[in-house]
Amino acid sequence: MKRLLNYINSNVLFKVASLNSAAVLTKIITGFLTSKAIAYFIGAEGMALIGNLRDFLRSAQSISILGLYNGVVKYVAEFKENALELSKTLSTVFYIGFVSTFLVSFLCYFNADYINDSLFPGYSDYAYVIKIFAIALPFYTLNMFAFSILNGFSKYKIILIINIIGQVLGTVVTVLLIWLNRIDGALIAIVIAESLIFLITLVGVLNQRSLIPLVKVKNVRLSSIKKLSSYSIMALFSAIILPIISVVVRNYIIDNVSLQAAGFWEAMTRISKYYLMFVSSLLTLYILPRLSEIDNVKEFRKEIFGFYKTIVPIFALGLVVIYVLRSFIIAVVFTDEFKPVEDLFFWQLLGDFVKVLSVVISYQFLAKNMFWHYIITEAFSVLLMYLASIYFIDLYGVKGAAIAHFVNYAIYYIIILLIFSSSLFGVIPDEIEEDEKDLDV
Repeated sequence: MKRLLNYINSNVLFKVASLNSAAVLTKIITGFLTSKAIAYFIGAEGMALIGNLRDFLRSAQSISILGLYNGVVKYVAEFKENALELSKTLSTVFYIGFVSTFLVSFLCYFNADYINDSLFPGYSDYAYVIKIFAIALPFYTLNMFAFSILNGFSKYKIILIINIIGQVLGTVVTVLLIWLNRIDGALIAIVIAESLIFLITLVGVLNQRSLIPLVKVKNVRLSSIKKLSSYSIMALFSAIILPIISVVVRNYIIDNVSLQAAGFWEAMTRISKYYLMFVSSLLTLYILPRLSEIDNVKEFRKEIFGFYKTIVPIFALGLVVIYVLRSFIIAVVFTDEFKPVEDLFFWQLLGDFVKVLSVVISYQFLAKNMFWHYIITEAFSVLLMYLASIYFIDLYGVKGAAIAHFVNYAIYYIIILLIFSSSLFGVIPDEIEEDEKDLDV
């Protein structure tokens, strides 16, 4: 127990508590309030439509910023003492981001009807919502650009405050619009909420006025694009493909089960995202930078098994508690209409448990820029998720989507263990040398 407390205090949870836990807690509370409003005023059918729109936004937003967020954070942190290199990075990202955002906004605005037909059932006409999103998108891009700069300069307190205020503001706007316009209000709130945060972020950026002159057209460099490209492609691959698969699976449930059933699956997915926020914070704030620092197998193995011995048991216990309290959670977060969601908990929780086991290892792909390992394993996982979802939905209805979630990550975990088998279970060179010394003696 003492070892566990020392590990948590010195390495993981202390960092999260001091930097991000307040924002995570705020996000969970506001998410619960938003989900309750959607469930009460709109119902399961509306939940399904909102899920499709959210997934589309994730893909469009990722394309608009070209998946450059993590790369910008890295190079701003690296070049913050070098004005010329910093200017090259900021200028390149700003102007290619401007072009990509303009193209995405243009395509969304003038293809709103086609996008509407792809996202929503035939009787729904929300093309005007897509057009509102196209207008709001540039503000989202500016917000993420500003966030990446603040993050690169380690302005964690400013980011924390902006996140908290933004979540509260977004929730107020969302609940108000849902109350006034039901499903239409909810869809409008989703497309404008994150863009509104830019108004708050602008205050933080104005405190960094010395950075504005660094953004110059003449400092755009092809070399900067090349340095950022691997981060961009890896981020874009997951950020675009995964939401598309979610939309396809959700539409398959709508067509072959019911719109209401698709809403139940979306409700389960929402609950999953809430409790996974805590683990994702640990992975982002501790595991990823720690794996980036490690340059030998012994330390890599120590870090992975250290996480397994300390954090994973706590996470597993939390999942058991969530499963036991599933009826209460549904009653608090949603309404009685969502009671069938209880049947999805077992497979979703089991899948999320295996997902955490695998992701903590696969972060090594990002930490060491293992580009092709990342792309191939992600592509396989996405394809498997789609095929498994179709197969199990045909057999078990909406529960099949949750079963497919578990099957996908179970197989993915096996593949990850095979890739890193020598690092995790093989003999470490230092140990071989020690054994040889013992034999000599």
